[in-house]
Amino acid sequence: MPVSSDVDRSESAPDGPALPINELFASLQGEGKLAGVPSTFVRTSGCNLRCWFCDSYHTSWDPTHAWMGVDELVDDVEARDPDHVVLTGGEPLVHDESATLLRELDERGYHVTVETNGTVVPDAPMDLASVSPKLSTSTPTPANAPEGVDVGEWEARHEERRIDLDPLSTLVERHDFQLKFVVTGPDDMPEIESLLDDLRGVAAAEIRDADVLLMPEGQTREQLAATRNVVADLAVEHGYRYTPRLHVDLWNDAPET
Repeated sequence: MPVSSDVDRSESAPDGPALPINELFASLQGEGKLAGVPSTFVRTSGCNLRCWFCDSYHTSWDPTHAWMGVDELVDDVEARDPDHVVLTGGEPLVHDESATLLRELDERGYHVTVETNGTVVPDAPMDLASVSPKLSTSTPTPANAPEGVDVGEWEARHEERRIDLDPLSTLVERHDFQLKFVVTGPDDMPEIESLLDDLRGVAAAEIRDADVLLMPEGQTREQLAATRNVVADLAVEHGYRYTPRLHVDLWNDAPET
């Protein structure tokens, strides 16, 4: 996946607040409560986890980016039509300057969704915290790792870091939120139910079943075809919401979608 074609490929960070950007484009939000809403996506590079099925390989396993100043990012967002912005990654909140960008976008009246794995909490505004806690089925192993990848120490690091109730509870207490789980099949449900019980036990905020979204794992139309009906049936059975992956249905695995 290339860096967006209209992004200057700076090899080093400019002076002042800046972020490593993998993609910047306008499209439709493909997932969650706002699926179908025209949005500008700002995708940072770099992540503190390594899901084996990551659909943004070039922000995690093989980070690719160009450095852009926060002022330049805001200008690029303003040059596009949507009044919704999605800050995503990788894990955008591992970068301190993501908070700077969020404050700048908030001051300009944008509705901002932050796609996060729930392990980092910024001191910054967000209109929707789209939190995707990573289940044990996300942990990379030599057997499931992407082709050509040496898992090395990431199996243990990912498993150790993937769930932290302190930042998870803080995110749901501070912000409007959705808990979006990538589901590979029925065997994931006991872990989801257990995590929700644990989170409800520590968070000083109501977590409704309507805030819980089940999303089928799959990076291509063919992969989604094998999982979507199973996951939809699980959502009906357990009383949670089902979320599609519209961008995959519409554009398959094309970049900047």
